[in-house]
Amino acid sequence: MPGPNSFDYAVVRVMPRVERGEFVNVGIILICRTKRYLDARIELDEARLLALFPGLDMAELRQHLEVIPKICAGTPDSGPIGQLSQQERFHWLVAPRSTVIQVSPPHSGFCLDPNHTLDHLLDTLVRLPRPPED
Repeated sequence: MPGPNSFDYAVVRVMPRVERGEFVNVGIILICRTKRYLDARIELDEARLLALFPGLDMAELRQHLEVIPKICAGTPDSGPIGQLSQQERFHWLVAPRSTVIQVSPPHSGFCLDPNHTLDHLLDTLVRLPRPPED
């Protein structure tokens, strides 16, 4: 049975007013070099974002966030960044920036299945907890 693989991930955040330092987690970027895996999942809770930041241009935000998984996949419509190596794309995506879309510092861990780990991180860090069932 194969052992665990190391991975790095970062949380994608929306921070409409950078000067306030308030943000909402909207996605995860994960790389697992040994599996040659790089992917991102974005889940935009528009109602939550608009409740916290009225007037946010959701169409423009959605447009910018949709590029992240394309860059991870290296699709032809991902632009010049999408044509870089997998590791270079990850480093470009997680580089610090002071815009509305930001990422956390990268974190590391070990996993058997990076796809499952990405789903788990999305459940843990992006999606709101579900209320307990009676």
